[in-house]
Amino acid sequence: MGDRATLEQSAGNIDEQVIGVLEQAKELQDAASSHISRTSIEEQSLRQGARSLDSNIRRLRSLIDSLLCKKVLDPKLADKLDEDLQRARCILVDGDASSFLPGSAQGGFLRMFLGPINVRATRKDVQLKVKEEYNGYRDRTALLFLLFPSTLLILRSWIWDGCLPAFPVQLYQAWLLFLYTGLALRENILRVNGSDIRPWWIYHHYCAMIMALVSLTWEIKGQPNCAQKQRGVQLFLQWAMMQGVAMLLQNRYQRQRLYTRIALGKAKRMDVVWGETAGVHGQLWLLCPILFTLQGFEAYVGLQLLKTAFVGVVSEWQVVFCGFLLVLMAVGNFANTVQTLMAKSRFKAKMKRSKSKQELN
Repeated sequence: MGDRATLEQSAGNIDEQVIGVLEQAKELQDAASSHISRTSIEEQSLRQGARSLDSNIRRLRSLIDSLLCKKVLDPKLADKLDEDLQRARCILVDGDASSFLPGSAQGGFLRMFLGPINVRATRKDVQLKVKEEYNGYRDRTALLFLLFPSTLLILRSWIWDGCLPAFPVQLYQAWLLFLYTGLALRENILRVNGSDIRPWWIYHHYCAMIMALVSLTWEIKGQPNCAQKQRGVQLFLQWAMMQGVAMLLQNRYQRQRLYTRIALGKAKRMDVVWGETAGVHGQLWLLCPILFTLQGFEAYVGLQLLKTAFVGVVSEWQVVFCGFLLVLMAVGNFANTVQTLMAKSRFKAKMKRSKSKQELN
């Protein structure tokens, strides 16, 4: 009887409870709308302030350069002012205010894979997590870049009698397609979130993706004359091993220098290690010969592929296409490396001139 009475009482006031819940939902909706409206107004004000500050920094830099050219401003003072402006720029783009700056437009590559989704993070901690995930992905793939081709070459010598089966090679090429697609996606997302990755390295990964996709349709020839037919594949695997060593060195040494530059206010926290950059004085003597050797060997592998196609040993169009792409990427990497080294030299010369003037004064 007690349970029945409780149920009857609940049934009697259930309509009042439902009405109360409905009123709470309306009040919560009104409060949320009001909060969003206030936040939008404040956000618009912050966006205008961030754009105005960014414009002022650019204007002052241009004014300093103009005054220097006309010899109206003391070079020592100009260097100090330029350094202060650089730090102001780093504070703006490296802090929470960076989310109110206009972001880079999402390219067609991101839209092709993700659709019209906004991948720009509004919070700095989320942006930094994206960067750390990218660094972790590079570390993991560098080890696989070294182990995968070396395993294939070892098995070729010990088990496969000097002739690579088609399936393991195609499995490796499929992994390369996955690797370069992942790198290109992450790098495009980083650029949208304010990173300074040079466009060439993204284009380089586009070329590598296309090459991996084309190589999946490349028939791996076997006996007879297996060694001659697979010469290009063998050289490519050897180059991939060297590339893995270079990636490990870059990830380890250059990232240390990048952290130092961030601490000095000369780089942003969203900046990443790309290519040959950010190496310290002693490390350039180690990394540059390795990088130039890699680029020369990459061009040599491409030329060997072209040679095997034109001589008639392996005449598929995929061989010609992959050979051309390898030569193109080698030339682009070399030009970008030289450009970066020249920029480093100009920066060091400028620092030496500034230091000399300070000592004279």
